[in-house]
Amino acid sequence: MTGNLHTHTSFCDGADEARVLVEKALEKGFAYLGFSGHSHVPGEEEWCMTPEATERYRAEIAALQREYAGRIRIFCGLEQDMDSPEAAVGYDYVIGSVHSLSPAGARVSVDWTPEHLAQGVEQYWHGDWYAMCEDYYRQLMRVPEVTGADILGHFDLVTKFNEGGRFFDERHPRYVAAALEAADRLLESGILFEVNTGGMARRWRTEAYPAPFLRDYLRARGGRFVLSSDCHNAADLDFAFDRYADWQDALPLGLQL
Repeated sequence: MTGNLHTHTSFCDGADEARVLVEKALEKGFAYLGFSGHSHVPGEEEWCMTPEATERYRAEIAALQREYAGRIRIFCGLEQDMDSPEAAVGYDYVIGSVHSLSPAGARVSVDWTPEHLAQGVEQYWHGDWYAMCEDYYRQLMRVPEVTGADILGHFDLVTKFNEGGRFFDERHPRYVAAALEAADRLLESGILFEVNTGGMARRWRTEAYPAPFLRDYLRARGGRFVLSSDCHNAADLDFAFDRYADWQDALPLGLQL
């Protein structure tokens, strides 16, 4: 059953209105489409939904669910950021994500630009990329508890700008140890993991999140996966799904098709 649960609209940082994405999903033969607007993070309204936009988003998705009933299943989800002050209540499912870290009260995004991240690592971690990654994975371990998420978003987003080892070696023992410690803790929670092709669609990566060694580690220990495109543009709604089709294991409980 083909579909995508990680879909952003113009209510946050997506390029398209929700209806456009539904029509594209129908064109592609999707059985379902889940919307996952970015939850509100105060001071970050450039990319997340405002409280007012959140209410309009929920109303719009509800209207589309009624309009397209019998043609495609539409779900209203939320990508709940770790820094969002409001609980994610009343959604069909929740994706929990870490997009930034907060050293010394600052906000350093791992998802904005490579220059911003490199400057943050130099300023707050004294150039120690592995220390930054360790902090990222410590934060990632808390996602199920803090967000109540059904799905863990882009496990190793911290590597978004690191194609070809640009900033650090992803085989380094400190990096591997931090990532696997997070994997073990998250496996205990029972959360679903994304195989997320969004970094590929935006030309930052040549592999989906998480990296192959992490996917294999998680699956060997019973981890279950949801294939997603982290869509910000209708043209990428099923980006590289043919390549990663074997990684679609399950949908969150309660999403009945």
